[in-house]
Formats: sequence, structure tokens, C-alpha cells
Amino acid sequence: MIAGINHFHNPQSYYRIIPHYLPYPILINNLAGCFELLFSLMLIFPKTRAIAAWGIILMLIAFLPVHINMIYDAPLKLGSLTVTPLIAWIRLVILQPLLIWWAWWYTKGQKAER
Repeated sequence: MIAGINHFHNPQSYYRIIPHYLPYPILINNLAGCFELLFSLMLIFPKTRAIAAWGIILMLIAFLPVHINMIYDAPLKLGSLTVTPLIAWIRLVILQPLLIWWAWWYTKGQKAER
């Protein structure tokens, strides 16, 4: 939820990391923030948890071009954090797959109730 709110609180940081070949960076940022907020709220309710987890997985996969682009743009400054090439590679190769696995693991045994 905090990440979703941050899309609106500090949008410039997100505009900087959206690959330049993607059109409408403001729209992309706003949609990402809205979906992050929506999925975080859906995690609260048992009936929508599995759907939210699958939505999070899809968003993490959709964000892969951002992380690939960060490797090419590194080093870059995001607020007070300097993203070095090493940090960008760690985010792409370790953090993103780990988060995807964690969300997927969470869906095991969860069934979307109708």
C-alpha cells in the first residue's frame, strides 16, 4: 500500500525509471499506483486474496522492463538512493523473482471464493 501511495506522493521518481520507449509515463505511473493500492486492499479480504496475489504477480512481471532499463541507466539517483549497476542487477535477478515466488507461494492453498 505504501508503494502505491508513493506513486502519487513522489511521482517524479517513477517517471525517471519508466523506460523511454513506453508512451504516457504519467498514465503508467498512475495506473501502477492505483493497482498497487487496489491489490493491497484486496489482500485484506479472504474472498479476494488469491486474485490480489495473482494481480501482484502480473504487476511484478510487467515491471521487469523497468528493472532491465535501470541496469542501462545506472548509476541513477532516486531520491536519496543511488541505484548502482550492482543494485539494479540485484533488483532484477534476485528481488523481482523472489517477490514473484513469494506472491505465488501465497496463492498455494488459497482459493478465490465467489
